[in-house]
Amino acid sequence: MSPAAVRAGNLIREWMEDAGLRTWVDSLGNVHGRVEGRNASAEALLMGSHLDTVVDAGKFDGSLGIISVLAALKVLNINGKLGELSRPVEVIAFSDEEGVRFQSTFLGSAAVAGILPVSALKITDKSDLTIQDALKKNSIEITEENLLHLKYDPKSVWGYVEIHIEQGPVLEWVGFPLAVVKGIAGQTRLKVTMRGSQGHAGTVPMSMRHDPMAAAAEAIVLLESLCKHPQDFLSFDGHCKSFSMESLSTSLVCTVGEISTWPSASNVIPGQHDADAVICDSELSSKLKSATYIGLKRMTGAAIQDEIPVVMSGAGHDAMALSHLTKVGMLFVRCRGGISHSPEEHVLDDDVWASGLAILAFIETQM
Repeated sequence: MSPAAVRAGNLIREWMEDAGLRTWVDSLGNVHGRVEGRNASAEALLMGSHLDTVVDAGKFDGSLGIISVLAALKVLNINGKLGELSRPVEVIAFSDEEGVRFQSTFLGSAAVAGILPVSALKITDKSDLTIQDALKKNSIEITEENLLHLKYDPKSVWGYVEIHIEQGPVLEWVGFPLAVVKGIAGQTRLKVTMRGSQGHAGTVPMSMRHDPMAAAAEAIVLLESLCKHPQDFLSFDGHCKSFSMESLSTSLVCTVGEISTWPSASNVIPGQHDADAVICDSELSSKLKSATYIGLKRMTGAAIQDEIPVVMSGAGHDAMALSHLTKVGMLFVRCRGGISHSPEEHVLDDDVWASGLAILAFIETQM
C-alpha cells in the first residue's frame, strides 16, 4: 500500500484489461483479472505472483510471474482464442508477499487461501499504522467479515501455478533457462528480544555487565555455526535416517535480517511465524515440464534433447499459502548469478521470452 505499490497495481490492472480480462481489486489490495472461458462454472485455474518488492529491490522478483501470464493470455486474446478456454483462468497480483512493511509474509495470498487470521488486520508497521488503516488510506475498507469473504471455495479452484525467478544459481550453472519446482522449503521466522541491564558504558566494570548487544552477537555467530555445521550441534534418535543430517548440512540456511537496541531488563522471547514445507503437485509439474519443452521448441525451432531441470525452492512464495487452498505448481526462470532482492537482479530477455512461451503452452492445455 505504498504509493509505488498502488501505482504498480493500477498499471497491472490496465495490462489485465488489455489482455481481455475482467478486473477488480479486493479488500486486501490484491489485483485480479479473470476470463470465464466456455464454462464459467468449472473449477478455475489461478495463476500469478506478487506485485510488492523488498527495499532496494530488483524488478523481476514477483512481477515476472504476473507479466509472463498476462503476455500469454494477451496472445490468446489477440488471436481470438481467449473464449475457447475450457475453464476460467484468473490472474492474481498479490498485494504483499515479502512482508517488509508489516513483518508478516503472504498477506494477500493467505487471505485468498483463507489462512489469514482476522487479528492480522491489527498488525502495525514501524509508524504504528495498522494494515486496516493502510488500506483505508487507499480507500479500501476492510472488516473482519469481508476478510473472511476473501477466501476462495476450494471446490471452485482447479489449481494454482506460479512463475518466478529462481533466486539461486542452479539454472545458470546447468545452462538452462527454465526449471520445474518440486517443492518449497519450510521456514521459521523468530523475533527475539534479549534484555540486559542499562548502565554507564564508561563506569560499569566488564565483570558486572549484562550487555544484550554482546549476547545478541554471540547468538548470531552461534546460529551461523549451527547452520554451517549442524552435525556439531544436532543429534537424532533412532527413528531418523542417517541421510537426514547429510541433507541438513547442504540445505539448512539461516539469516539475521535486522537488529535494533534499546535499554531494557530481564529476559523474554516473544512470538514467531512459521511456514511449512510444500510439495508441488505431480500432475501440474508434469504439465509444466511438457509445456516447457513445447515453449522452448517454439523458441528455437528444434526439439530440446536435454532433460528439464527439477529443483527445490529455498525461498518462500505465494504458492506456499495457496497450497492450503489447492494443488500448486511452479516454474523457475534463470537469473544472472542467482542474485535477487537487489538492484543487480537480472533476467535475460530470451529467458523472459522462454517463460512466456512455456506458460502459453501450459494454458493451451486448458483449451
